[in-house]
Amino acid sequence: MTAALDPVIHPTHRLRICAMLVTGTTMELSAIKDQLDLSPSALSKQVAALVDAGYVKQERLGVDSRRVWLSLTRQGMKAYRSHVAALREIVADAPDPDQ
Repeated sequence: MTAALDPVIHPTHRLRICAMLVTGTTMELSAIKDQLDLSPSALSKQVAALVDAGYVKQERLGVDSRRVWLSLTRQGMKAYRSHVAALREIVADAPDPDQ
C-alpha cells in the first residue's frame, strides 16, 4: 500500500464534507449542515478540525455576514485525493465476498 489514510479526513462527516467540496465549488455552511443532518455545534466541530488542518477555507462573503461559505484548499484537495486513493487500495486488496 502506498497511499495513507489521513486521520483528519477519515471521520465520516469530515470525509463527506471534503467530498462535497472536492469539485472546487464553494458551498454555504447551511447547505452542508442540511445535507449531513448535523446539529450546528457538531458541524462546527467537524469544520473546525478541517480548517485547523488547513484543508478547508471558511469565509463570509457578500453583504450578509451571517452566511458562511466553505471551500477546499489546495492542501485539502491533495489530502482528500490521497485519502481516497488509500481507501481504494484497501478495497482493491479485499477479497470479493460474492465469490
